[in-house]
Amino acid sequence: MVVVKDTINISTSGEVDMVDITSKVQNVVLKSGVKNGIINIFIPGATGSIITIEYEPGLKKDFPLMLERVAPKKEYYYHHETWHDDNGHSHVRASLLGPSLTVPFSNSSLTLGTWQQICFVELDTRNRSRKLIITIIGE
Repeated sequence: MVVVKDTINISTSGEVDMVDITSKVQNVVLKSGVKNGIINIFIPGATGSIITIEYEPGLKKDFPLMLERVAPKKEYYYHHETWHDDNGHSHVRASLLGPSLTVPFSNSSLTLGTWQQICFVELDTRNRSRKLIITIIGE
């Protein structure tokens, strides 16, 4: 068994920007030389998330609307009292979605469904540069 660590750098355009990182993740698997195993993608930080979704125009509109229903931006968040900022809803959304995703791969190919892509979701209220931490375990 081997463990490989790497990073993926991305830039986002702000709140609820979804960035399809599937090809970047697949490239990390290929570069690693590991044939079979799992890859974990992790975002250090409290206002971003890694998800799988069918990355198509309808869901790219539906997903932010769902987030607004679950953790509305205009609600009062006690987090604002701590830091006097405007991203309490961002933290709540990120906590619900989670900071990481683990995907199996076989023969150096991610084992995703036909319509399933890996995406980073920016939940902060501004554009950001993000460094995703990648860990591969396999053989």
